[in-house]
Amino acid sequence: MAVPVAPTAQPHPSPEATETSETSQASEASQAALLGLFPPGSALAEDGGLVIGGCRATDLAERFGTPALIVDESALRDRARRYARGLAARWANSRVAFASKAFPCTAVYRLLAEEGLSIDVASGGELTLALAGGVDPASLVVHGNAKTDAELRMAVEAGAGLVVIDNFDDIDRLERIVPGSAEQPVLVRVTPGIRPDTHAAVATGQEGSKFGLTLPQARKAIARLRGSDRLRLDGVHVHIGSQILDTDPFARAVEAVAGLGAFAVYDLGGGLGARYTYDDHPPSVEEYLDTLVGAARRVLPADAQIVIEPGRSMVAEAGVTLYRVVTVKRGEPTFVAVDGGMGDNLEVALYGQRFEATVVTRVGGGDPCHLVGRHCESGDSLSTGVRLRDPRPGDVIAVPATGAYCFSLSNNYNGALRPPVVFCADGDARAVVRRETYDDLLRRDIA
Repeated sequence: MAVPVAPTAQPHPSPEATETSETSQASEASQAALLGLFPPGSALAEDGGLVIGGCRATDLAERFGTPALIVDESALRDRARRYARGLAARWANSRVAFASKAFPCTAVYRLLAEEGLSIDVASGGELTLALAGGVDPASLVVHGNAKTDAELRMAVEAGAGLVVIDNFDDIDRLERIVPGSAEQPVLVRVTPGIRPDTHAAVATGQEGSKFGLTLPQARKAIARLRGSDRLRLDGVHVHIGSQILDTDPFARAVEAVAGLGAFAVYDLGGGLGARYTYDDHPPSVEEYLDTLVGAARRVLPADAQIVIEPGRSMVAEAGVTLYRVVTVKRGEPTFVAVDGGMGDNLEVALYGQRFEATVVTRVGGGDPCHLVGRHCESGDSLSTGVRLRDPRPGDVIAVPATGAYCFSLSNNYNGALRPPVVFCADGDARAVVRRETYDDLLRRDIA
Protein backbone atom coordinates (compact mmCIF):
# COMPACT_ATOMS: atom_id res chain seq x y z
CA MET A 1 0.00 0.00 0.00
CA ALA A 2 1.41 3.34 -1.00
CA VAL A 3 1.88 6.17 1.46
CA PRO A 4 0.93 9.34 -0.46
CA VAL A 5 3.51 12.03 -0.95
CA ALA A 6 3.46 15.48 -2.49
CA PRO A 7 3.70 15.40 -6.30
CA THR A 8 7.22 16.81 -6.32
CA ALA A 9 10.01 16.07 -3.85
CA GLN A 10 13.30 17.94 -4.10
CA PRO A 11 16.53 18.13 -2.08
CA HIS A 12 15.64 21.61 -0.75
CA PRO A 13 13.13 24.36 -1.53
CA SER A 14 13.64 25.77 -5.02
CA PRO A 15 15.59 29.04 -5.23
CA GLU A 16 12.58 30.67 -6.93
CA ALA A 17 10.35 29.86 -3.95
CA THR A 18 12.70 31.12 -1.25
CA GLU A 19 13.70 34.56 -0.16
CA THR A 20 17.26 35.61 -0.87
CA SER A 21 17.83 36.90 2.65
CA GLU A 22 20.73 35.68 4.76
CA THR A 23 18.25 34.03 7.11
CA SER A 24 16.69 32.07 4.27
CA GLN A 25 20.09 31.01 2.93
CA ALA A 26 21.16 29.87 6.40
CA SER A 27 17.96 27.85 6.68
CA GLU A 28 18.60 26.14 3.35
CA ALA A 29 22.16 25.32 4.38
CA SER A 30 20.90 23.87 7.65
CA GLN A 31 18.36 21.72 5.83
CA ALA A 32 20.91 20.49 3.29
CA ALA A 33 23.38 19.56 6.04
CA LEU A 34 20.70 17.69 7.94
CA LEU A 35 19.41 15.83 4.86
CA GLY A 36 22.98 14.63 4.30
CA LEU A 37 22.59 12.45 7.39
CA PHE A 38 19.41 10.79 6.12
CA PRO A 39 19.28 7.96 3.54
CA PRO A 40 20.40 9.12 0.09
CA GLY A 41 17.38 10.36 -1.82
CA SER A 42 15.63 11.75 1.25
CA ALA A 43 14.11 15.10 0.40
CA LEU A 44 11.72 17.86 1.32
CA ALA A 45 8.26 17.99 -0.24
CA GLU A 46 6.95 21.28 -1.64
CA ASP A 47 5.43 22.12 1.75
CA GLY A 48 8.76 21.44 3.51
CA GLY A 49 7.85 18.05 5.00
CA LEU A 50 10.48 15.30 5.23
CA VAL A 51 10.24 12.50 2.66
CA ILE A 52 12.04 9.16 3.14
CA GLY A 53 12.02 6.51 0.42
CA GLY A 54 9.36 8.52 -1.38
CA CYS A 55 7.08 8.48 1.68
CA ARG A 56 6.10 11.38 3.90
CA ALA A 57 7.42 10.94 7.41
CA THR A 58 4.17 12.24 8.87
CA ASP A 59 2.15 9.67 6.93
CA LEU A 60 4.48 6.88 8.04
CA ALA A 61 4.06 7.91 11.67
CA GLU A 62 0.28 8.05 11.29
CA ARG A 63 0.02 4.67 9.60
CA PHE A 64 2.57 2.65 11.57
CA GLY A 65 2.63 4.56 14.86
CA THR A 66 5.68 5.69 16.80
CA PRO A 67 8.36 4.90 17.64
CA ALA A 68 9.05 3.16 14.34
CA LEU A 69 12.26 2.19 12.57
CA ILE A 70 12.02 3.20 8.93
CA VAL A 71 14.42 1.62 6.41
CA ASP A 72 14.96 3.05 2.94
CA GLU A 73 15.12 -0.20 1.01
CA SER A 74 16.70 1.33 -2.09
CA ALA A 75 19.43 2.98 -0.01
CA LEU A 76 20.24 -0.34 1.63
CA ARG A 77 20.40 -2.18 -1.70
CA ASP A 78 22.60 0.53 -3.17
CA ARG A 79 24.97 0.29 -0.22
CA ALA A 80 25.23 -3.49 -0.61
CA ARG A 81 26.00 -3.14 -4.32
CA ARG A 82 28.55 -0.43 -3.66
CA TYR A 83 30.42 -2.74 -1.31
CA ALA A 84 30.15 -5.88 -3.45
CA ARG A 85 31.02 -4.24 -6.76
CA GLY A 86 33.74 -2.11 -5.23
CA LEU A 87 35.49 -5.07 -3.66
CA ALA A 88 35.13 -7.27 -6.75
CA ALA A 89 36.59 -4.53 -8.96
CA ARG A 90 39.66 -4.35 -6.73
CA TRP A 91 40.10 -8.06 -5.89
CA ALA A 92 38.25 -10.52 -8.11
CA ASN A 93 38.36 -13.50 -5.74
CA SER A 94 36.39 -11.87 -2.95
CA ARG A 95 33.05 -11.72 -1.17
CA VAL A 96 31.21 -9.42 1.20
CA ALA A 97 29.61 -10.93 4.31
CA PHE A 98 27.17 -8.70 6.18
CA ALA A 99 28.01 -8.59 9.90
CA SER A 100 24.40 -9.20 10.82
CA LYS A 101 24.62 -8.38 14.52
CA ALA A 102 24.20 -4.79 13.33
CA PHE A 103 20.63 -5.51 12.12
CA PRO A 104 19.52 -9.15 12.64
CA CYS A 105 16.13 -8.85 10.96
CA THR A 106 14.74 -11.57 8.68
CA ALA A 107 13.79 -9.05 6.00
CA VAL A 108 17.29 -7.55 6.04
CA TYR A 109 18.83 -11.01 5.69
CA ARG A 110 16.52 -11.69 2.74
CA LEU A 111 17.31 -8.39 1.02
CA LEU A 112 21.08 -8.72 1.34
CA ALA A 113 20.99 -12.38 0.26
CA GLU A 114 19.09 -11.21 -2.84
CA GLU A 115 21.98 -8.84 -3.49
CA GLY A 116 24.40 -11.77 -3.40
CA LEU A 117 26.02 -11.04 -0.04
CA SER A 118 27.25 -13.68 2.36
CA ILE A 119 26.17 -13.39 6.00
CA ASP A 120 28.12 -13.35 9.26
CA VAL A 121 26.19 -14.64 12.28
CA ALA A 122 27.30 -14.59 15.91
CA SER A 123 24.69 -16.71 17.67
CA GLY A 124 22.14 -19.48 17.22
CA GLY A 125 19.43 -16.84 17.03
CA GLU A 126 21.10 -14.97 14.19
CA LEU A 127 21.71 -18.28 12.42
CA THR A 128 18.00 -19.14 12.74
CA LEU A 129 16.92 -15.75 11.39
CA ALA A 130 19.38 -15.92 8.50
CA LEU A 131 18.11 -19.32 7.42
CA ALA A 132 14.52 -18.08 7.73
CA GLY A 133 15.51 -15.21 5.43
CA GLY A 134 16.61 -17.65 2.74
CA VAL A 135 20.36 -17.25 3.20
CA ASP A 136 22.41 -20.02 1.58
CA PRO A 137 24.03 -21.90 4.51
CA ALA A 138 27.22 -22.30 2.49
CA SER A 139 27.61 -18.51 2.52
CA LEU A 140 27.46 -18.27 6.33
CA VAL A 141 30.41 -17.22 8.47
CA VAL A 142 29.78 -18.28 12.08
CA HIS A 143 31.38 -16.18 14.83
CA GLY A 144 31.36 -15.99 18.61
CA ASN A 145 33.85 -15.95 21.46
CA ALA A 146 31.72 -18.38 23.50
CA LYS A 147 29.94 -20.63 21.03
CA THR A 148 28.01 -23.37 22.82
CA ASP A 149 27.84 -27.00 21.78
CA ALA A 150 24.25 -26.43 20.68
CA GLU A 151 25.19 -23.46 18.48
CA LEU A 152 28.11 -25.28 16.89
CA ARG A 153 25.89 -28.29 16.24
CA MET A 154 23.33 -25.98 14.58
CA ALA A 155 26.03 -24.53 12.36
CA VAL A 156 27.45 -27.90 11.35
CA GLU A 157 24.04 -29.44 10.69
CA ALA A 158 22.97 -26.43 8.65
CA GLY A 159 26.07 -26.74 6.48
CA ALA A 160 27.62 -23.40 7.45
CA GLY A 161 30.38 -22.50 5.00
CA LEU A 162 32.89 -21.26 7.60
CA VAL A 163 33.16 -21.47 11.37
CA VAL A 164 35.58 -19.00 12.94
CA ILE A 165 37.77 -20.54 15.63
CA ASP A 166 37.97 -18.06 18.50
CA ASN A 167 39.66 -20.30 21.10
CA PHE A 168 41.07 -23.77 21.59
CA ASP A 169 37.79 -24.98 23.11
CA ASP A 170 36.11 -24.32 19.74
CA ILE A 171 38.50 -26.84 18.23
CA ASP A 172 37.72 -29.42 20.91
CA ARG A 173 33.98 -28.96 20.53
CA LEU A 174 33.98 -29.08 16.76
CA GLU A 175 36.11 -32.19 16.63
CA ARG A 176 33.49 -33.90 18.83
CA ILE A 177 30.52 -32.53 16.90
CA VAL A 178 31.58 -32.86 13.24
CA PRO A 179 30.71 -36.37 11.97
CA GLY A 180 33.62 -38.61 11.12
CA SER A 181 32.70 -38.65 7.45
CA ALA A 182 32.52 -34.86 7.22
CA GLU A 183 34.95 -31.96 7.13
CA GLN A 184 34.12 -28.50 8.49
CA PRO A 185 35.95 -25.51 6.96
CA VAL A 186 37.27 -23.11 9.61
CA LEU A 187 39.18 -19.87 10.03
CA VAL A 188 41.34 -18.85 13.00
CA ARG A 189 40.49 -15.46 14.48
CA VAL A 190 43.61 -13.48 15.23
CA THR A 191 43.95 -10.64 17.74
CA PRO A 192 46.74 -8.55 16.18
CA GLY A 193 47.40 -6.17 19.08
CA ILE A 194 45.98 -3.13 17.27
CA ARG A 195 43.86 -0.60 19.18
CA PRO A 196 41.97 1.71 16.81
CA ASP A 197 40.65 5.09 17.90
CA THR A 198 37.11 4.11 18.88
CA HIS A 199 35.00 3.55 21.98
CA ALA A 200 36.49 0.93 24.30
CA ALA A 201 33.30 -1.15 24.19
CA VAL A 202 33.64 -1.74 20.43
CA ALA A 203 37.43 -2.15 20.17
CA THR A 204 38.28 -5.81 19.61
CA GLY A 205 41.79 -6.12 18.18
CA GLN A 206 43.91 -4.86 21.08
CA GLU A 207 45.94 -6.86 23.57
CA GLY A 208 43.66 -8.12 26.32
CA SER A 209 40.60 -8.41 24.06
CA LYS A 210 38.20 -11.23 24.84
CA PHE A 211 38.06 -12.04 21.13
CA GLY A 212 40.36 -14.28 19.13
CA LEU A 213 43.86 -15.59 19.69
CA THR A 214 47.10 -13.66 20.00
CA LEU A 215 49.65 -14.18 17.24
CA PRO A 216 51.61 -16.83 19.21
CA GLN A 217 48.37 -18.60 20.16
CA ALA A 218 47.13 -18.42 16.58
CA ARG A 219 50.27 -20.18 15.35
CA LYS A 220 49.59 -23.04 17.78
CA ALA A 221 45.95 -23.28 16.68
CA ILE A 222 47.00 -23.30 13.02
CA ALA A 223 49.46 -26.13 13.64
CA ARG A 224 46.85 -28.15 15.48
CA LEU A 225 44.19 -27.64 12.84
CA ARG A 226 46.52 -28.73 10.08
CA GLY A 227 46.64 -32.10 11.80
CA SER A 228 42.86 -32.44 12.24
CA ASP A 229 40.93 -35.00 10.22
CA ARG A 230 37.56 -33.26 10.76
CA LEU A 231 38.39 -29.58 10.52
CA ARG A 232 39.76 -28.03 7.36
CA LEU A 233 41.82 -24.90 7.93
CA ASP A 234 40.93 -22.48 5.13
CA GLY A 235 42.61 -19.39 6.56
CA VAL A 236 42.60 -16.63 9.13
CA HIS A 237 40.27 -13.91 10.32
CA VAL A 238 40.94 -10.49 11.84
CA HIS A 239 38.56 -7.82 13.15
CA ILE A 240 39.83 -4.87 15.19
CA GLY A 241 36.64 -3.06 16.16
CA SER A 242 33.72 -0.92 15.08
CA GLN A 243 33.01 2.76 14.25
CA ILE A 244 36.59 3.29 13.05
CA LEU A 245 37.04 6.60 11.25
CA ASP A 246 40.61 6.10 9.98
CA THR A 247 41.81 3.58 7.39
CA ASP A 248 45.36 3.09 8.68
CA PRO A 249 44.49 0.50 11.40
CA PHE A 250 42.87 -1.72 8.77
CA ALA A 251 46.08 -1.82 6.73
CA ARG A 252 48.11 -2.67 9.83
CA ALA A 253 45.73 -5.53 10.64
CA VAL A 254 46.23 -7.02 7.17
CA GLU A 255 50.00 -6.82 7.60
CA ALA A 256 49.77 -8.51 11.01
CA VAL A 257 47.94 -11.61 9.78
CA ALA A 258 50.09 -11.89 6.65
CA GLY A 259 52.96 -13.00 8.86
CA LEU A 260 51.08 -16.18 9.81
CA GLY A 261 51.62 -17.73 6.39
CA ALA A 262 49.87 -18.33 3.08
CA PHE A 263 46.22 -19.40 3.18
CA ALA A 264 43.31 -19.83 0.78
CA VAL A 265 41.09 -17.33 2.66
CA TYR A 266 41.75 -14.09 4.52
CA ASP A 267 38.71 -12.68 6.27
CA LEU A 268 39.63 -9.06 7.02
CA GLY A 269 36.56 -8.27 9.12
CA GLY A 270 34.73 -4.96 9.10
CA GLY A 271 34.66 -1.92 11.33
CA LEU A 272 34.31 1.08 9.00
CA GLY A 273 32.52 3.87 10.86
CA ALA A 274 29.18 5.41 9.95
CA ARG A 275 28.25 9.10 9.83
CA TYR A 276 25.96 9.94 12.74
CA THR A 277 26.53 13.68 13.18
CA TYR A 278 27.66 16.76 11.28
CA ASP A 279 31.12 16.34 12.81
CA ASP A 280 31.61 12.71 11.70
CA HIS A 281 33.61 12.26 8.51
CA PRO A 282 34.26 8.54 8.03
CA PRO A 283 36.23 7.32 5.01
CA SER A 284 34.08 6.44 2.03
CA VAL A 285 33.51 2.81 1.10
CA GLU A 286 35.93 3.33 -1.79
CA GLU A 287 38.65 4.84 0.41
CA TYR A 288 38.27 1.95 2.84
CA LEU A 289 38.49 -0.65 0.07
CA ASP A 290 41.48 1.08 -1.51
CA THR A 291 43.37 0.89 1.78
CA LEU A 292 42.38 -2.68 2.54
CA VAL A 293 43.07 -4.08 -0.92
CA GLY A 294 46.22 -1.99 -1.26
CA ALA A 295 47.60 -3.67 1.85
CA ALA A 296 46.45 -7.07 0.60
CA ARG A 297 48.28 -6.61 -2.70
CA ARG A 298 51.48 -5.86 -0.83
CA VAL A 299 51.45 -8.78 1.61
CA LEU A 300 48.84 -11.45 0.76
CA PRO A 301 48.94 -14.22 -1.88
CA ALA A 302 47.47 -13.00 -5.15
CA ASP A 303 45.26 -16.09 -5.54
CA ALA A 304 43.75 -15.98 -2.04
CA GLN A 305 40.11 -15.14 -1.41
CA ILE A 306 39.42 -11.94 0.56
CA VAL A 307 36.29 -11.68 2.70
CA ILE A 308 35.15 -8.48 4.38
CA GLU A 309 32.39 -8.10 6.98
CA PRO A 310 30.79 -4.63 6.99
CA GLY A 311 28.01 -4.22 9.53
CA ARG A 312 27.43 -0.73 10.92
CA SER A 313 28.57 0.98 7.71
CA MET A 314 26.25 -1.25 5.68
CA VAL A 315 22.99 -0.42 7.45
CA ALA A 316 23.29 2.67 9.67
CA GLU A 317 22.53 5.29 7.03
CA ALA A 318 19.50 3.44 5.64
CA GLY A 319 17.60 3.63 8.94
CA VAL A 320 15.58 6.48 10.48
CA THR A 321 13.61 6.34 13.73
CA LEU A 322 10.38 8.29 14.00
CA TYR A 323 9.07 9.44 17.39
CA ARG A 324 6.21 11.61 18.53
CA VAL A 325 6.75 14.42 21.00
CA VAL A 326 4.88 13.79 24.26
CA THR A 327 5.86 16.85 26.25
CA VAL A 328 8.07 19.94 26.09
CA LYS A 329 9.57 21.53 29.23
CA ARG A 330 10.92 24.94 28.25
CA GLY A 331 13.84 26.31 30.22
CA GLU A 332 17.58 25.79 30.49
CA PRO A 333 17.77 23.30 28.91
CA THR A 334 14.52 22.79 27.04
CA PHE A 335 13.57 19.13 27.39
CA VAL A 336 11.73 17.54 24.48
CA ALA A 337 10.46 14.12 25.56
CA VAL A 338 9.35 11.55 23.00
CA ASP A 339 7.49 8.24 23.14
CA GLY A 340 10.62 6.09 22.80
CA GLY A 341 14.20 6.24 24.01
CA MET A 342 16.60 3.69 25.42
CA GLY A 343 14.11 0.90 24.74
CA ASP A 344 14.71 1.35 21.02
CA ASN A 345 18.11 3.13 20.99
CA LEU A 346 20.75 2.02 23.49
CA GLU A 347 23.64 3.44 21.49
CA VAL A 348 23.62 6.66 23.51
CA ALA A 349 23.64 4.98 26.93
CA LEU A 350 26.13 2.25 25.99
CA TYR A 351 28.62 4.11 23.82
CA GLY A 352 27.89 7.81 24.27
CA GLN A 353 26.92 7.96 20.61
CA ARG A 354 25.46 11.28 19.50
CA PHE A 355 22.55 11.57 17.06
CA GLU A 356 21.05 14.54 15.24
CA ALA A 357 17.28 15.04 14.91
CA THR A 358 14.60 17.24 13.37
CA VAL A 359 10.90 18.01 13.52
CA VAL A 360 9.73 16.44 10.25
CA THR A 361 7.44 19.33 9.31
CA ARG A 362 9.99 22.02 10.21
CA VAL A 363 13.28 20.59 9.03
CA GLY A 364 16.54 22.10 10.19
CA GLY A 365 17.37 25.08 12.35
CA GLY A 366 15.81 25.93 15.68
CA ASP A 367 17.09 26.25 19.22
CA PRO A 368 19.25 23.74 21.12
CA CYS A 369 17.12 21.19 22.98
CA HIS A 370 17.73 18.10 25.08
CA LEU A 371 15.92 15.26 23.30
CA VAL A 372 15.04 12.64 25.90
CA GLY A 373 13.09 9.41 26.11
CA ARG A 374 10.18 8.25 28.23
CA HIS A 375 12.01 5.68 30.35
CA CYS A 376 12.47 5.97 34.10
CA GLU A 377 16.22 6.60 33.88
CA SER A 378 18.20 9.84 33.79
CA GLY A 379 20.48 8.22 31.23
CA ASP A 380 17.55 7.88 28.83
CA SER A 381 18.78 10.59 26.48
CA LEU A 382 18.71 10.59 22.69
CA SER A 383 20.68 13.79 22.05
CA THR A 384 21.82 16.90 23.88
CA GLY A 385 21.99 20.32 22.29
CA VAL A 386 20.17 19.15 19.18
CA ARG A 387 18.47 21.98 17.26
CA LEU A 388 14.70 21.58 16.91
CA ARG A 389 12.47 24.24 15.39
CA ASP A 390 9.58 25.12 17.71
CA PRO A 391 8.95 21.55 19.00
CA ARG A 392 5.42 20.93 20.27
CA PRO A 393 3.52 17.95 21.72
CA GLY A 394 2.26 15.81 18.85
CA ASP A 395 5.11 16.70 16.48
CA VAL A 396 6.89 13.86 14.72
CA ILE A 397 10.67 13.79 15.31
CA ALA A 398 13.06 11.98 12.94
CA VAL A 399 16.43 10.70 14.13
CA PRO A 400 18.70 9.63 11.22
CA ALA A 401 21.41 6.94 11.10
CA THR A 402 19.60 4.44 13.35
CA GLY A 403 19.85 1.42 11.03
CA ALA A 404 22.73 -0.16 12.97
CA TYR A 405 22.32 -1.75 16.40
CA CYS A 406 19.12 0.05 17.39
CA PHE A 407 16.99 -2.93 16.33
CA SER A 408 19.58 -5.37 17.72
CA LEU A 409 19.61 -3.73 21.16
CA SER A 410 15.91 -2.90 21.44
CA ASN A 411 14.44 -4.07 24.74
CA ASN A 412 11.46 -4.09 27.05
CA TYR A 413 12.73 -1.74 29.76
CA ASN A 414 9.73 -0.35 31.68
CA GLY A 415 7.61 -2.83 29.74
CA ALA A 416 8.20 -0.91 26.53
CA LEU A 417 6.94 -2.47 23.32
CA ARG A 418 9.66 -2.92 20.73
CA PRO A 419 8.92 -0.88 17.59
CA PRO A 420 8.08 -2.11 14.10
CA VAL A 421 10.47 -2.13 11.19
CA VAL A 422 9.05 -0.53 8.06
CA PHE A 423 10.62 -0.80 4.59
CA CYS A 424 10.05 2.10 2.17
CA ALA A 425 10.85 2.28 -1.52
CA ASP A 426 9.53 4.48 -4.32
CA GLY A 427 6.63 5.77 -2.23
CA ASP A 428 5.49 2.35 -1.03
CA ALA A 429 5.78 1.29 2.62
CA ARG A 430 5.31 -2.06 4.31
CA ALA A 431 5.95 -3.37 7.80
CA VAL A 432 8.44 -6.24 7.86
CA VAL A 433 8.46 -6.58 11.67
CA ARG A 434 5.27 -5.73 13.57
CA ARG A 435 5.15 -3.70 16.75
CA GLU A 436 5.10 -5.78 19.92
CA THR A 437 1.88 -5.97 21.90
CA TYR A 438 1.19 -6.30 25.61
CA ASP A 439 0.15 -9.89 24.88
CA ASP A 440 3.70 -10.47 23.64
CA LEU A 441 5.01 -9.33 27.03
CA LEU A 442 2.89 -12.01 28.71
CA ARG A 443 3.54 -14.76 26.17
CA ARG A 444 6.46 -16.42 27.97
CA ASP A 445 4.76 -16.47 31.37
CA ILE A 446 3.91 -19.88 32.79
CA ALA A 447 0.56 -19.89 34.56
